Amino acid sequence: MTSERMIDVGGHRLRAVEQGDGPLVLMIHGFPGLAWSWRHQMAPLADAGYRAVAIDSLGYGGSDRPKDPAAYASDRMQDYLLAILDHYQADQSIIIGQDFGAQYAWNLAVRAPARVAALIATIPYDYDLAGRAMLGSAPRRSADTPALPDTSSPDRLPSERFAAMAREHFVHFHYFQQVGLAERELADHVPAFLAGLLHELSAAGDLWRWKTMPSEGTGYLDVLPPAPPLPWPWLSKSEFDHFVAGYDATDPMLRFIGGLNSYRTADVNWLIGADWADCDVTQPTLFLYGEKDPSFGFFPDWEARLRKRVPGLRDVKAIAGAGHFLQQEQPRAFNTALLEFLKGTVS
Repeated sequence: MTSERMIDVGGHRLRAVEQGDGPLVLMIHGFPGLAWSWRHQMAPLADAGYRAVAIDSLGYGGSDRPKDPAAYASDRMQDYLLAILDHYQADQSIIIGQDFGAQYAWNLAVRAPARVAALIATIPYDYDLAGRAMLGSAPRRSADTPALPDTSSPDRLPSERFAAMAREHFVHFHYFQQVGLAERELADHVPAFLAGLLHELSAAGDLWRWKTMPSEGTGYLDVLPPAPPLPWPWLSKSEFDHFVAGYDATDPMLRFIGGLNSYRTADVNWLIGADWADCDVTQPTLFLYGEKDPSFGFFPDWEARLRKRVPGLRDVKAIAGAGHFLQQEQPRAFNTALLEFLKGTVS
């Protein structure tokens, strides 16, 4: 049986859902997501002797939704996660991250290493919006050369690289940088946007069709085709309704603020991250990814770099039949790999 609580993390409150007793396993979702994204992992972890905790990240679901992007910077997000561990009196925790949650998990592993007992991630280390593609802190191109359309790089600020992408076609990284634009577009279209994005990022979708659309005059709803009717093989109508309810804030301009501000902190996070960009990840690590995750089009040469920069890496596993939301699309395969890793790694 799951229970929930609101946890004060220092000026803001985060909603946490928990089940079981034992070593703490903290699960962190991305965009679009909620604590609900980990519904298939709660009972299996609890049954295996762990205390499973999933949070609504800042700006999502039942957690507080500050408007100021500064509240979502990586140093602040780390403080919130450490406050969660302190609340549960956990000197260490097993951390599982998906999408932005993987970014926070990797950051915690290198910036507060003593607090991370083991790590499970679904997006490569240092390939997040504010990452350097595991290439280290030193720039590889001179400052006077044009920004390249790279998601992650030690060269040039993320916003400059996103703008270079946007000169070629629509890309949400760039679109989300302008405060208010996406808020107004999406506020009254929560179900349509969530359904479209969940489907396009799944194994059955094709996020890259946005390459056919120009940036000028294009919104995110313009590049998302209508999603097929629910239910889908991995998502029922009631499960989807739970997601919709988690984004239905009273203030329409705050409905997607958690995700939007996570994109808008890319530059400041890139600057903050310089101090850790040469750090390797030494904790026991499992990397799981959806075999059909379209987001991996942003991550060239990720596996070779991951194996070099993560000496704690125990395994890399592709989950067949899964896209970006692998823990939901293929929960049995995800849970089997997760529990096998924990059994062999964490006492």
